Amino acid sequence: MLKKFISYYRPHLGLFTLDMLAAVLLAACNLVYPFIAKEMINDYAYRDTLTPIIIGAAVLLLVYVVKAVCNYFVGYYGHVVGVRMQADMRRDLFSKYESLPFSYFDKHKTGDLLSRLTNDLNNVSELAHHGPENIFLAVLMFGGSFAVLVGIDWRLTLIMFSVIPFIILFTVISRKSMMRAMRNSRRQMAEINTTLENSITGIRETKAYASEEHEKRKFGVVNRIFARYRSDAMRSLGSFSAVMEFMTDALYLLVIFAGGIFLFHGEIDPGEFAAFLLYISMFLNPIRRVVTLVEQFQDGMSGFERFYELMNVENEEDTGKVIIEDIKGEVVFEDVSFGYESDDGSSERLVISNLNMKIGEGETLALVGPSGGGKSTLCNLIPRFYSILSGRITLDGIDTKDITLESLRRNIGIVSQNVFLFDGTVRENIAYSNPNATDAEIISAAKRANIHDFVMTLEHGYDTEVGERGVKLSGGQKQRISIARVFLKNPKLLILDEATSALDNATEMQIQSALEELSRGRTVIVVAHRLSTVKNADRIMVIDMGGIVESGTHEELLALGGEYSKLYAYQFKNI
Repeated sequence: MLKKFISYYRPHLGLFTLDMLAAVLLAACNLVYPFIAKEMINDYAYRDTLTPIIIGAAVLLLVYVVKAVCNYFVGYYGHVVGVRMQADMRRDLFSKYESLPFSYFDKHKTGDLLSRLTNDLNNVSELAHHGPENIFLAVLMFGGSFAVLVGIDWRLTLIMFSVIPFIILFTVISRKSMMRAMRNSRRQMAEINTTLENSITGIRETKAYASEEHEKRKFGVVNRIFARYRSDAMRSLGSFSAVMEFMTDALYLLVIFAGGIFLFHGEIDPGEFAAFLLYISMFLNPIRRVVTLVEQFQDGMSGFERFYELMNVENEEDTGKVIIEDIKGEVVFEDVSFGYESDDGSSERLVISNLNMKIGEGETLALVGPSGGGKSTLCNLIPRFYSILSGRITLDGIDTKDITLESLRRNIGIVSQNVFLFDGTVRENIAYSNPNATDAEIISAAKRANIHDFVMTLEHGYDTEVGERGVKLSGGQKQRISIARVFLKNPKLLILDEATSALDNATEMQIQSALEELSRGRTVIVVAHRLSTVKNADRIMVIDMGGIVESGTHEELLALGGEYSKLYAYQFKNI
């Protein structure tokens, strides 16, 4: 995992190297000025002229100016490296989201996925900047100050180093508990995002049912749990910081006490003792940097751990090599079985079992039957949204597993009852199926979908914003935009999955005419509960429990007096 983290430095190696060089210069400046102070106390102060002191002060001023420049470079460009690495990770994670199979999103909460993309990577960015810098400066300052301290008085240095093993041991012991606490707080932050995302998305339902207090209580629960976990994490960090600070203070006290005794007995001169005390500060700075680094490491690596975990999830399987262009639209199911995987991945819930079915070129096939019978699932298997357990599905005689996912889905148009419009303009939503479409092509698709006249009544026409999920439009208007989207795509195979079930009768009639226009010259699979919309289909299949119960035309199935006839009689009993 650490190797993967380090790999994100490669594209920014030039700027990172300059940042580290600035850190080296910064460390050198820190090591120089105690030496100058020693010389000023021991030598310059006892001369008859102020010139050496003025020169020493000027040199110190120059050192401080160089330090200021280095601090600016490290503070600014170091953060730039972290921000760019964060952007790279966010790009890779978003790309990963786009590559994951449908089944992954069935099992994972949106809030958790958002949290990994935002909160987690913010802390990773801080670690990316401060981590190497703190390690580098700590090593330089530690080594440099140690060498100088030994040169001044090896006995005081030995006394000081007697505390270091305890500091290292405590850091190692504390690391695991801090990592665990940070991991728990991150997971709970994801729960907060999930609850928040659900509440905001469902705000209309909340207000419709006057459930604001319920939502507040629900959010309050996860918020309190997060606060508890975060408090545990802060307790671990607080304990670590307090004990480390005490140990470094004890180290300082020990040296002052021992050095005072040496000074009293004349075994060290005042200038050397002053320089030693200044270098102790130089020596303690790396320890404090390590303390800060440990805190950042726990926070940053717990976020990167979640990032790394998701990046290792298997992508959507695309074994296909065949690129299809102009298809005819014949679809065949050969002994197909499919089941949804349980949440823990231990078993499959069988939905379709040994299904055999053929949809001819240019045929309109309607699938009807009770809810949960497998109709929509069957449609989802054709574009390979899910992988079948056994058997095979062919398109124009080619196994869909052998067709590239991109070309397979490019040749299939889907209109469902759950229309999703992106936050953007009418034009952008229609052109989603073909971003390179001209204005003339977009308008033509809108006219064929019976939505152009309505769009022209809007203040900004095709440049009107539809709002998040198309909230500014009615259900029928959103549905017609989705139909225009498919017209623009112009696929040979069309799937209409309950395309009008959520609409009122008047709107359904308007949509139905657009769908009839859309269906001409294509192979069409229609999933419907309203049997009035499928009476004219070339063939109707009654699907239940993942199998075909009946098959025939509307008239044939009515004459058969079976399940279809019962469904039809039930729907039209009051007419």
